[in-house]
Parts: sequence; structure tokens; C-alpha cells
Amino acid sequence: METLLAFLTVFTQPELLLLVGLGTFAGVYVGAIPGLSVTMAVSILISFTFSWDVYPAISLMIGIFMGGVYGGSRTAILLNIPGAPSAIATALDGYPMAQRGEAGTAIGVTTVMSFFGGFLGIAVLALAAPLVSDFALKFQPRDYMLLAVLGILLVGSLSSGSLVKGIFAGALGIAIGAVGRDPLTFTERFTFDLPMMQNGISFIAVMIGMFGVSEALMQLHHVDKTAVRQKITRIVPSFGTIRKHLPLSLQTSTIGVIIGALPGTGGDIAALMAYDHAKRVTKKPERPFGQGAMEGLVAPETANNAAVGGAFIPMMTLGIPGDAVTAIMIGALFIHGLNPGPMLMIDQPDMFWFIVGALVMANFFMLFFGLTGIKLFTKIVEMPRAVLIPLIMLLSIVGAFAVNNSISDVYWMLGFGFFGYFMRHYGYPLGPVILGVILSRLLDDNWRRAIISEREDLGRFFHGIVTSPLSLVLFIAVILIFVSQTPLWTRAKKKLLGEPADEVKQ
Repeated sequence: METLLAFLTVFTQPELLLLVGLGTFAGVYVGAIPGLSVTMAVSILISFTFSWDVYPAISLMIGIFMGGVYGGSRTAILLNIPGAPSAIATALDGYPMAQRGEAGTAIGVTTVMSFFGGFLGIAVLALAAPLVSDFALKFQPRDYMLLAVLGILLVGSLSSGSLVKGIFAGALGIAIGAVGRDPLTFTERFTFDLPMMQNGISFIAVMIGMFGVSEALMQLHHVDKTAVRQKITRIVPSFGTIRKHLPLSLQTSTIGVIIGALPGTGGDIAALMAYDHAKRVTKKPERPFGQGAMEGLVAPETANNAAVGGAFIPMMTLGIPGDAVTAIMIGALFIHGLNPGPMLMIDQPDMFWFIVGALVMANFFMLFFGLTGIKLFTKIVEMPRAVLIPLIMLLSIVGAFAVNNSISDVYWMLGFGFFGYFMRHYGYPLGPVILGVILSRLLDDNWRRAIISEREDLGRFFHGIVTSPLSLVLFIAVILIFVSQTPLWTRAKKKLLGEPADEVKQ
């Protein structure tokens, strides 16, 4: 009875309801601005809510978290600038839809599917948190390393053209992510004795430059071209559309929950892995992936919002943060005299159920705010390019500077923007670069932890992979995905299907 009352608290107290709604509204628009991350917003809130009671403080933070994860899709669709790393995959098909005049449809689909994914993630948190957390605890450093390798092999999905170019772009991203001081030995890597490179290169600066500035430079070729008029006839997707994509959304939501529950991963990796999964299981999309496929919106948006519920699982059951935002929320709970982990579930189960209730309410607010203001937002795409290009540049500069309040991040952003422009001009994909930067640290740190734990013996390392069921499954998945991207596999598949040898299958 007490747990039910705790769950209903946020629904019955107008003050808490207002704070969740206010936080979600702010999160949607903070998430839509490149560089203004949810992590930053929640960390700032700790100082403002220090003297508050715990329920109001957590309500506001949860609202911003849920709204911010969804908000990144807005600018990804309209401007090809992901507002958050988890929206990178959304831009791959969302922006082509906006270029066709279907921005309203794209935003409507992402909103409804984000709601669905968020709801599934919350349901798993409420009903199966101990089981999922036990599974997450089974991951050892070698498993995280294999997961990172699995993610890097997604370059085939993010490369619409040459796989070789995709591999080059992914390797470049890994090298960029390795710049700075080694966190284990504190030695300098790829710094060339330059002080500005010792702290590494901001991932946000790379992302904004590659997507935002390069897009503005590409638009310079079409300054006189008339803007595409957006057809805002139906925002909420039809029941038939939702039913058609329900199986895929269930699969990708599951990916989101599992990846979100692994400490140190998060919605950005979940979204990219879900996008790759969608490309593999969708046999006949209405449009090719990368050219406005609806499945390319459904998969990442369900996954990154399901990862929100997943990230709370290790936080609430083990006291281990699932991502950067839940790490900050653990600090907030400590400040208010609570100790996240197994004892919290035993001594104060009401807090667990209050957080579940706040997440449910924030998810409903996200659906409401996501489906409003779309007509106003789509006017951005209809602006004359002479106005739109400076707006993109302004947003990019503000976003890059806001991360660390550092002008050097702006320089990096501009540099990578020009570099990204030439990459796009010569047919090199940008997605694998960002993927490489995201996974570089996860791969590097866990490889060394794994090999150190095996006393730097490769034989013991591979023996551990073979004897651990989880490691073996991940290793086999790595091999299969790698083989599936080779020309030999493509020729064998065509021969099996009876296709002409010179036919290129989309």
C-alpha cells in the first residue's frame, strides 16, 4: 500500500506535477540546442535544489532528463545538427525527410515512438530491475571491450557508400577520442606537446562541427534555392503506421534497456546499435536507409528513450550510475541524505516507486510537449538560406562554447566543421567518425583493464572469452557482423538469392 501511495504521489500533488512538467518542457528545448546537454542542466540544478525537499528536487531533474533525451531529435531532423549524441542516428533519416517536406511527419513519429520506448524502459525498471541489474553485473571489462568492438563494426550501417571509407572514418574517430592524457597512466597521447590538446578534444565540439558547420557550408552551394515547403497535414502517426513498426520498436526498446543498464554506456550507443539492428532486420523499407526510411527514426528513438529507464536500474538497485545523468542524480540523493543501492530498496522502497511514478509522468509530458509547436518549429526549415546558414553557425558556436566555456572548443568545432565539409564533398560518411569518438574510451580503457586482469597474458584473455558464455556470445556476434560486411559474404548472399553478380543491393 505504501509503495502504491509513493507511486501516486507525483500524480496527486500539484506542486510535483508542475515541477515534472516544467522540467520536461525545459529538457525538450535544452536538448534541442546543440551543446546544451542534459548532463549540464541537471548538474546546474543540484546547486539550485540543494535546500529543497528531495521529492521536488528529483521531480525537476527527472523531467529534464526525460525531455532532454527526446529533444535532441528536433534539430537533428530540421537542421541535421543532433542536439544530443543520442540523436546522431535520428539525423541520418530524419533530415532527408525534412528535405522532402515531411518534417512534421518525422517529428510526430519520433515523438510517439520516443513515448513508447520510454514507457517500455520504465516498465522494465518497475517490474524487472533486480533481474536486469544482475545481468549487468555479469559484464566484465572484456565484455565491455567486445561491446565497443561490436559498436565500431556498425560503420557498415552508417556508411551509405564505400565500406573502406567508412572504416577510415571510424578509425579517425577512434584516434580523435584517444587524444589527451591517458586516464590510467596520465601520459600524453597525440598531443604533439601542445597544451591545448592535453585535456583531449571535446566530443561535443567534434559532433557540432562535423554536423552543424559542415551542413552550413554545404548549404552555401544552394543559397538561391527555394526552401522546401513542409506539409503539416497529420502530425500524430496513424494507428496503421504504429502497428506496422511495433515489432521493430519492441526489439529496439529491448536493446535500449539493456545497453542503458550497462554502466558507462548510455542512449547514444543504444541508438546507434538499434539503427544497425533495424537495417539488418528490415527487408523491404519503403525508402532506403539514409534517404528517409521510417524505420531509421523508429529504431534510435525508441532505443535512446528506453535507455533512460535502463540507466535507473543499476542506480536504484546497485548504487552504480548507468550514465552521466544518473551519476549526478546519485550525488543529488546523497546530498538529501539518501544512499542509492540495495539498502535504499529495502529501507526506503517509497523513493524507488516515487521515481518510477515521476518517470511515467515525465514521459506523458514529453508526448504532450513533443506534439505541440511542431508547425512553429518546421518554419525553421522554410527559412531563406541566407538566414538559415547564419542561424546554424550561431547555434554551433554557442553550443561548442557552452560545453566547457572554452574558446578553444569553438576553434576545434570550426576546424572539424571545415574538415567535415571536405569529407562530405568527397563521399566520406560523418557518422562513423562520431561513433569512433564515442567508443574510443570505452574500447581503450576496458581492453587494458581486461588484459591487466589476465596478467597481460593473451592466452588467458582468450581462454576467458571462450569459457564465459556472455563473452563467447559477444565474440561470435563480433565475428558474424564482421564477416557479414565483407565482399565475399555479399557475393555469397547474392548467389544464394539468385541475384545478378553485378547488382548492388540497397
